[in-house]
Amino acid sequence: MTTVKLFTVNHFSENTYILHDDTGEAVVIDCGCYRPEEEQKLSNYIKQHKLTLKHNLCTHLHLDHTFGNGFVYRTYGLRPETHRSETEGAPTPAEQSRLFHLPEKTEDIITYKYIAEGESIRFGKSELTAILVPGHSPGGLVFYDKENGYLFSGDTLFAGSIGRSDLWGGNEVGLIATIKSKLLSLPDNTIVYPGHGPATSVIAEKKNNPYLK
Repeated sequence: MTTVKLFTVNHFSENTYILHDDTGEAVVIDCGCYRPEEEQKLSNYIKQHKLTLKHNLCTHLHLDHTFGNGFVYRTYGLRPETHRSETEGAPTPAEQSRLFHLPEKTEDIITYKYIAEGESIRFGKSELTAILVPGHSPGGLVFYDKENGYLFSGDTLFAGSIGRSDLWGGNEVGLIATIKSKLLSLPDNTIVYPGHGPATSVIAEKKNNPYLK
């Protein structure tokens, strides 16, 4: 059984997740820790549960989901992992900070590891499958845990909504089409853990999401 720990962080109330199983191996998804106290809470959880962090997974590279990448790299030696399309022509973190009128959070220059669609990410006894769902961003990924019925949707799918498509690489028509074909085809009881807001389920979004009618 995979344990899911949620941390809601930064100016955007972004959802950062740690997943781990009884082997003690773990992954972090969308580490958005901005403030030192947010970084400390995440570190404390890892220490208290004696976890070994194996992957730093990014659904996409918007700044609210990546503030903590430098922290994870410095502390645990893990490069962020994302789809190659996310890094092609994307604004730098500094440019994104200026767009949202935030103080620039300067980090060490980090190179990325790339994840292909359909690739398996393994930690301990657990496995996630990467699904490419562009539209909110050019190379957005979601991570699916088939055994436990969990989907980590980033900013692709929310409870009652979908991701915005007015930033670089966005495409609303493509986003909706891909959600319908790739995500709503998952089992109805799949729990959806989004990048912001409460968890939902595939069946709830089929029934109630006005963007997916």
